[in-house]
Amino acid sequence: MIWETLRLALLALRRNKLRSGLTMLGIVIGVAAVIAMVTVGQGSSRSVAASVASLGTNVLSIRPDRGPGPGGATVSRPFTLRDADALAELSVIATLSPTVNSTQTVVAGGQNLSTTITGATSGQLITGNWTLLRGRNFSPSEDRSGTAVCIVGETVRRALFGNSDPTGQQMRAGNVSCEVIGLLQAKGAGTFGQDQDDIVLMPIRTVQRRFLGSDSVSSISVALAPGVSSTRGIRDIQTLMRERRRIAVGEEDDFNVMDMAQLASILTGINSVLTGMLSSVAAVSLLVGGIGIMNIMLVSVTERTREIGIRLAVGAEGRQVQMQFLVEAVVLALVGGIIGVAVGLALAFAASLFMAIPFAPQLYVVVLAFGFSALIGVIFGYFPARKAASLDPIIALRHE
Repeated sequence: MIWETLRLALLALRRNKLRSGLTMLGIVIGVAAVIAMVTVGQGSSRSVAASVASLGTNVLSIRPDRGPGPGGATVSRPFTLRDADALAELSVIATLSPTVNSTQTVVAGGQNLSTTITGATSGQLITGNWTLLRGRNFSPSEDRSGTAVCIVGETVRRALFGNSDPTGQQMRAGNVSCEVIGLLQAKGAGTFGQDQDDIVLMPIRTVQRRFLGSDSVSSISVALAPGVSSTRGIRDIQTLMRERRRIAVGEEDDFNVMDMAQLASILTGINSVLTGMLSSVAAVSLLVGGIGIMNIMLVSVTERTREIGIRLAVGAEGRQVQMQFLVEAVVLALVGGIIGVAVGLALAFAASLFMAIPFAPQLYVVVLAFGFSALIGVIFGYFPARKAASLDPIIALRHE
């Protein structure tokens, strides 16, 4: 009984291949769009989480902000190395690194590259979650005296030294000649797509004196001590910095303390909301596909009125006719769902390669999208099937 009904349904669909294919198109587009959107969204969420994690865990970033200045103007007061020294005395801080940046052209072996020179201390490897692939970190004496030594990223190494080991070789940054003492392990693209490996680290005093001519500090990266919560760390840092910057009670801070974990949570949340919105819009096409199935099945009932009348006249029950048309609708939805799943995964895989994000298919999304397509077939196929089953055989046989 069931197999015979299925065979008849498939024969009826094969007789109208073009119409059946166009009917399934809405389901295919809907299922494919939902799966592709959610898969790409999950991949981008993982990429964001990995990028933020590459900045370090339990790490805070302290930056000057605009505050009140003379005559009611707003100014941004930079930090100094003395601020960093004061912060280092806090028990909640394990290590820190004040940083400044300068864009310079670096030259070695006849090759040159415009890159970012980051002035920092030896603590930058910890606060920035960097790993040395070769060489060594800055020594305490190099930190204090501002010796012309540097540690390069993988992008700089490839541009200037090819595949050779750069440690021990000389490199010129701007007008400053420095010895390469270390090579950083590659990180890849950052949270906002920037190349994290396009970097040269130098002692902060070297950059201040040789490139900037200033003792200001643009930011201070802080790694909290084990067991210290970010809430406690931020509170203690804010208390100390308010005292040092003489901010009165009731006045707003002229600096901000950013928690990298909170940044990851915010970015992931935004990404999830956008993915949900796009998936919801894509899911509408499933409903459109279901309406298409209903319309085509109603047309099919009208075209096959004599066939239905003959079947009812020779003894077929109404529920059998109803089942045949319902199975046709469900088969259309299921075949469309299968094709949609394949197309959706293929689109998501192509997008992950193009966007350089992880390919992260979710089994529950595939099951839900496929199950929803079957449900669409049942819901929108029921009314045409019911109409076919309720036809009067005599009136149906008179139909021309």
